[in-house]
Amino acid sequence: MAKVQTITEEVYMIGGPDITRPEDCCVYLVETGDGMVIVDAGAGASVGSIIDNVRELGWPSRKVSSLIATHGHIDHVGGLYELKEKLGLQVIAHELELPAIEEGLSQLTADYLYGLKYRSVKVDLVLREKEAVLEIGGQKFHCLHTPGHTPGSISVYVDKGGERILFGQDIHGPFSRSWGSDRRQWRESMLRLLELEADVLCEGHFGVYRPREEVRAYIEGYLKRF
Repeated sequence: MAKVQTITEEVYMIGGPDITRPEDCCVYLVETGDGMVIVDAGAGASVGSIIDNVRELGWPSRKVSSLIATHGHIDHVGGLYELKEKLGLQVIAHELELPAIEEGLSQLTADYLYGLKYRSVKVDLVLREKEAVLEIGGQKFHCLHTPGHTPGSISVYVDKGGERILFGQDIHGPFSRSWGSDRRQWRESMLRLLELEADVLCEGHFGVYRPREEVRAYIEGYLKRF
């Protein structure tokens, strides 16, 4: 398996199908002025490998302060409990994902699809706004409520090094009533993401897209499909 992949200056992919395990979503890390922030946690079995990659980027001398969970499916949150325990980070997620993340309801975590058992975890910072701007280590993280794939899905973007970098997890779906998908909401969310005119898209399972024209084409492609 590959190690850390550099996306832009101070933005990395530290987990995912080509880095850790096939069942993991893409796990990203953003360096800030005085630490690091992780976006999503993988399915759980590869936490050790993810921590090795975080260590390669400077932990424990540089603190990992936070982990932003984009939604409550196990391939994105299965590693939350252990990462929180070992790195001492705060977990951030939208309030509509609490039944999945904190209560561990199987139809919402979709752990049954992976043959895994999710271990629930307390969310330290609960997002409720349509857009929350979190300043962490001097870096602003814009957390947009983008429902559709799940009710509490969020997309995150940062402006860094003259580029807008969007963490748009699971833009591609899939959709299921069992975990509360809503295609009408999803379409509205995708149109909102297009308005951002991101230069780089860090997607949840299919990696990184750039430049801006490729980001737009990727999102528009799924809008046409669905």
